[in-house]
Amino acid sequence: MSDTQIWLIIALIGIGTFVIRFSFLGLIGGRDLPDWALRLLRYTPVAVLPGLVAPLVVWPPATGGETDPARLAASLMTLVVGYFTKNLLAAIFAGAGTLFVLLNVLA
Repeated sequence: MSDTQIWLIIALIGIGTFVIRFSFLGLIGGRDLPDWALRLLRYTPVAVLPGLVAPLVVWPPATGGETDPARLAASLMTLVVGYFTKNLLAAIFAGAGTLFVLLNVLA
């Protein structure tokens, strides 16, 4: 593949990304959104984070894509601590601690 083709692909991807984002941000602009849309948009970060983390838990690259009980237990511990404490840092440290113990101490 030549340098020209690579730069052409990069430019096309950039234009496509701009068009997709502009279709939401540019066309809506300063208009008020309905209450139901605002309510749904509040949950966007909560929906995105599991989407980013789930593949690392279920098909971790560190194990060659095999499901690992240590990572499943760490994610479960994170969910449980986060649900009961409503504290992000406590959930993160509980999950990280569980993963560390299961991978290094018990293995």
